[in-house]
Amino acid sequence: MTGRIIHRLNHAFSRYLPEQRLFLRSDTETRFIRLTPATQAIALGTGGAVVAWTIVASAILMMDSLGAGNAREQTRREQIAYEARLNALSADSEKRTEEARSAQARFNVALEQVSRMQSELLASENRRAELETGIDVIQKTLQNAIEERDAARAQLAKARATLVARNGTTHTRAGQAKDMEETVAMLSSALSDTAAARDSADSDAQAARKEADKLALDKRLMQERNKMIFSKLENVIATTTKPLDKLFKKVGISPETVLGEVKRGYTGVGGPETKISMAASDPATEEEEANANKVLAGFDRLAMLRQGVNQIPLGLPLHAAFRYSSRFGWRKNPMGSGREFHPGQDIAAKWGTPLYATASGVVVIAGWVRGYGNLVQIKNSFGLSTRFGHMSRIRVKVGERVSRGQRIGDMGSTGRSTGPHVHYEVRQGDKPVNPMTYIKAAANVF
Repeated sequence: MTGRIIHRLNHAFSRYLPEQRLFLRSDTETRFIRLTPATQAIALGTGGAVVAWTIVASAILMMDSLGAGNAREQTRREQIAYEARLNALSADSEKRTEEARSAQARFNVALEQVSRMQSELLASENRRAELETGIDVIQKTLQNAIEERDAARAQLAKARATLVARNGTTHTRAGQAKDMEETVAMLSSALSDTAAARDSADSDAQAARKEADKLALDKRLMQERNKMIFSKLENVIATTTKPLDKLFKKVGISPETVLGEVKRGYTGVGGPETKISMAASDPATEEEEANANKVLAGFDRLAMLRQGVNQIPLGLPLHAAFRYSSRFGWRKNPMGSGREFHPGQDIAAKWGTPLYATASGVVVIAGWVRGYGNLVQIKNSFGLSTRFGHMSRIRVKVGERVSRGQRIGDMGSTGRSTGPHVHYEVRQGDKPVNPMTYIKAAANVF
């Protein structure tokens, strides 16, 4: 049965593939191999299948290469756009910082003007009080002089009446008359001097009242200007503080917790906190005092929040071109089969790319750790810590205090790694959290 089928196949293929003979000649004999039509058909089919498979595999490899090239180009464009946005945010942050410094300078000038005007106003009040006291003394002196004049006139009239009753005339002896005339002349002169002094005191008092009214007007204008300045300063503080509050809430830390932590560890200069206190006690001055203290409290809060920002891991640990090679969470095992939990964010770049601390803190690990290779771990504030794995070189030591932006090592591929990258971790206590939360939060500040 099988032979019959083979015979029929050979007969069918013989029209297109006639039987061939392959001669093999040696020194002593000649042999040949008969190639039947079926054998030739099988050989041609096998060769065609191999050629078709080669063409299909080449096409698949070419399509994968083109797709990878497009993906790399897209990643490069996204990287350029992201860096441009980071630069724009950095410029905007510097601009806001400069505006805050300018506002602080204007506020200091305004405080100096308030203090100077306050001193002038107090001096004017003192002069007015002295003038009023002088007027009262002059009026009392004038009243006493008038009373003495009236008493002298009464005594003179009484003396004249006595003389008339005694002598029938006002004329007495020449010496007595002369003494009386000198007395009257002296009283008249004293009365004239007193009246002139009173008129001069009234004139001075009027001038003092006008000056006091002018100072009061200047004070009201100055209070209006100060109120406007305080309002602008409060707006600047609110505008600058809002992104910081948003940042802390985004990473799950209360701004009040940050303020408390910074106050406990604050080592800045400037002495204890002192509130502004004005000498006068009128309601307008008390309002200015409250506004000034409110602005100062706002600046203190802003400074402490900025101090807290430096203690939180924000932004990226490198400043060069990069790509995200493996995200936080469950992933396919890159070294074998199955799935595994990835506690950090892998960021790939060139071998030796500088790596920088993302927050201030103390180095607690600087050496080889299984799986991580060369590892640096930094203990930050608020229970946070950061890890930088697979380094080619470590540039810090255990116990060393580092600042944000300080170089701590170079990128490599040590430990459990398939290529140059940094394994970047952020931990809350002993629990790893998603580093992208802190990387993206930096867009509100830097």
